[in-house]
Amino acid sequence: MSVSPSLRLILGDQLGFDLSSLRDADPDRDLILMCELRAEAQYVRHHKKKLVLVLSAMRHFAKALQARSFRVRYRRLDEADNSGSFTTEIEKVLQQSGCRRCILTEPGEYRLRQQFEHWQTEHPEYTLEMREDDRFLCSHADFQRWAKGRKQLRMEYFYREMRRRYGILLEEDQPLGGKWNLDHDNRQPLPADRQPPAPTRFTPDAITRDVMTLVEQHFDDHFGVLENFDLAVTAEQAQQVLDDFVEQRLPLFGDYQDAMRQGDPWLYHSHLSFYINLGLLDPRAAIEAAEQALYRGLAPLNAVEGFIRQILGWREYVRGLYWLKMPEYRSRNFLHATRPLPRFYWDADTPMNCLHQCVEDTRQHAYAHHIQRLMVLGNFALLAGLNPDEVNEWYLLVYADAYEWVELPNVHGMVLFADGGVLASKPYAAGGAYINRMSDYCRQCHYNVKQKHGDRACPFNYLYWDFLQRNAAQLRRNPRLGLAYRNLERMSDTQRQQIEESARIFLEQLD
Repeated sequence: MSVSPSLRLILGDQLGFDLSSLRDADPDRDLILMCELRAEAQYVRHHKKKLVLVLSAMRHFAKALQARSFRVRYRRLDEADNSGSFTTEIEKVLQQSGCRRCILTEPGEYRLRQQFEHWQTEHPEYTLEMREDDRFLCSHADFQRWAKGRKQLRMEYFYREMRRRYGILLEEDQPLGGKWNLDHDNRQPLPADRQPPAPTRFTPDAITRDVMTLVEQHFDDHFGVLENFDLAVTAEQAQQVLDDFVEQRLPLFGDYQDAMRQGDPWLYHSHLSFYINLGLLDPRAAIEAAEQALYRGLAPLNAVEGFIRQILGWREYVRGLYWLKMPEYRSRNFLHATRPLPRFYWDADTPMNCLHQCVEDTRQHAYAHHIQRLMVLGNFALLAGLNPDEVNEWYLLVYADAYEWVELPNVHGMVLFADGGVLASKPYAAGGAYINRMSDYCRQCHYNVKQKHGDRACPFNYLYWDFLQRNAAQLRRNPRLGLAYRNLERMSDTQRQQIEESARIFLEQLD
């Protein structure tokens, strides 16, 4: 019995041969569709380097598919008859090819899944088969089973279950070294004389150069710069980034993963989220490479556990939470934050050096590591009461590894506490002392990190206490903030008034 041909749609962040929608594809029978769409480039105004990364990687993957004898219908963004819509392009190809079925792997973003489901409802004459994205290690059903009946959905307990399920860093079903989480060992500031190795860089080939020209022509008003684009755009290059990380940076990744240094955004981080989230690198390969480095004596346990926790724990957890709670999740605003996003998030023009450095790193590289995102850029957004919708949009468009499934829980829950504690047990709020301890930013700042209030005081210092005062009704009963509120209550009326006045003046000038 012959099987009728199928159209296989490959999305821009699904660039791997082990994709569920490709696994049974027949090069002699099936047709593959890939689309560059203006709507996808502009639903938020993505960083120029993010656009180059995704579009170049798509074109390279299409070429790799053709090398395996697949027939690929590739729709370039600047083609005159490009409709700009996935569903319109699917419909056109189905009509032209005679296929009656379109197979795709489930999109990572809720809006796209809704778009495809709506199209299927409107076109019952075709079959749209949406397969599970099993590149992730925890299915929707498995996460739902884990979450059912729990009062709190904490990543730490999810992570332990994932470690046991996959047998990662275990010794007779117990954590290697006796502890599940070694984060306490991973909070060292970077010594001034320690020089991290340079990141793995690649010279753009002809395909990437063509994409760079396209992006400059069509999206020249988008955030960021294109100069010195050097990211991996193929699976082979992504594997080289992984290999170099394990050899050169993993041994010290644990110690210095929370450190920040002016002019050096890369440090000892892996820079693999670009490629794992695109599909160029399998998360299992990254986990296995790190675990093998431990067993071969090439990296210590605190580094390997910390790295694996980011992938097996945090990445899988936020994805599970996203699909569990959408679409209602994005509309939450627990702290009633409404202040507009300040202009310096776009132009880095602020006398607060930590913010200037992190925004400039982001503008230049479409990258900043997790502590820059959480404890500098995010901490300010939390303390200043910035509008969650505007903050979420900013994070989604500026980072090359950002897709809504990973961005929204991280920002809405971890950064802004806008979900009221669904993800995090407390707001990640801090004064200037934390930034001073973990970076060299404060040494060259207009403000004095030691000063608590007044014109030259570090704004983080009084904004922290003002944040607690302003949100006392929502936060005072949080057990993890008990000490902070007791310290606030010990302050004199004069001290609290000085804090409130310093914050008022600063925030009015910010507006």
